[in-house]
Amino acid sequence: MPLVSQAGSLCHWFHRLEAYGTVSADADLFFSAGLAYAVRGPRLRPSPAPRPPKTLRSTPMQPFDFQLRPRIVFGEGVVERLGQLARQHDARRVLMVSDEGVVSAGHFDAGRRALEAAGVEVHAFHDFGENPTTDMVQAGVAVARRVQPDLLVGLGGGSSMDCCKGINFVYSCGGSMHDYRGVGKATADMLPMIAVPTTAGTGSEAQSFALISDAETQVKMACGDPRAACSVALLDPVLTLTQPPKVTALTGIDALSHAVETYVTKPRNPMSLTFSRRAFTLLSEGFPKVLDNPDDLEARSQMQLGACLAGLAIETSMLGAAHAVANPLTARFDITHGQAVGVMLPHVVRFNGSRHAQWYAQLMSDHDPSVPAEEAPDRLAKLLTHFLSLAGLEDSLAKLAVTADAIDQLSADAAGQWTGTFNPIVLDEGNIAELYRAALSDVAQPRQPS
Repeated sequence: MPLVSQAGSLCHWFHRLEAYGTVSADADLFFSAGLAYAVRGPRLRPSPAPRPPKTLRSTPMQPFDFQLRPRIVFGEGVVERLGQLARQHDARRVLMVSDEGVVSAGHFDAGRRALEAAGVEVHAFHDFGENPTTDMVQAGVAVARRVQPDLLVGLGGGSSMDCCKGINFVYSCGGSMHDYRGVGKATADMLPMIAVPTTAGTGSEAQSFALISDAETQVKMACGDPRAACSVALLDPVLTLTQPPKVTALTGIDALSHAVETYVTKPRNPMSLTFSRRAFTLLSEGFPKVLDNPDDLEARSQMQLGACLAGLAIETSMLGAAHAVANPLTARFDITHGQAVGVMLPHVVRFNGSRHAQWYAQLMSDHDPSVPAEEAPDRLAKLLTHFLSLAGLEDSLAKLAVTADAIDQLSADAAGQWTGTFNPIVLDEGNIAELYRAALSDVAQPRQPS
């Protein structure tokens, strides 16, 4: 089934969720109906009658408060609608934030032409790097104060979109980026923002958070507020065709990690599970194909939409241990985020799977419906390691020049990571150190006691 049709079917089942009732319905019932339709098509024979509600629940359903904030526009060539969408927000003057790589690929010019064709004045900010820092954000704020835009466009990868959100925080609310570390600290309404991702990884276009590194300590600060959410996420898979193979690999692993982690966090809920599971199906199907044939636009579409859905899952369920232990590897050893989270994720899956194997079996069910629950964590961990191999990425910390004498400091750093607080098994320096040791030697760590 073409991806557009699958996406339409998924939207249909989102509306059906309300009909079931989010309090009395269970995510498994939703998946068994809606996702089967989206992936396999409608059943030709009547399905068995649903079981009584009491038999549907294995765990109490978590309450949630969710609003789909970005309008999502998906399709080949939709970047040409950027000017039209900007004018719908009464924009006359726009600041477009794009890194130099995006400029070199020609995507900045494509966005600029679309805006100017709609009569929108375009100004640019390009002076930032892969992990935008507080100093880079401040430089962008200086440009914004000079230009005085009435709309921002973040066109590029996660760094471009995060930097754009960071600029929006400080330009709209004053102060410095440090003032917005945490959740809900915006002091005023912010400028509308359109996100145009050119990679399929972070899902930043679907999130109200910006990840900005402290320029002095290099510690990544998560700065989130509902008012920072993008007004529009413009998903044009054609823009992802120019990704170098290494970028495709790293961003793809990052997107997969988002789908896997959000499925098992403490705040997991029917809405996040919907996004996580569909994202994993799209990403696990599309990733091998896009590595094998980078010009496969259908596979690129699967990756971009999957990354966006995983971003929506993050928005309502957050992340977990894999990101908590990956961030110190990036800060202390300069290991690219996708590589860092990729090398740690299989070990985190086995760790969490010691208590939550059934959850991983549910996540795997569309990819491999035959997997028994007790085998699901190890089967998923091996699949993720296989993806690392396909992508040409390293599968152990030893291969990344991390040594055993660094584990104590890494564990202390990871224990202070905010994302770790959402992991389904409580983290401490002891079990974090075991995760690092397992990844250092590339062996499965001992199972946690039940």
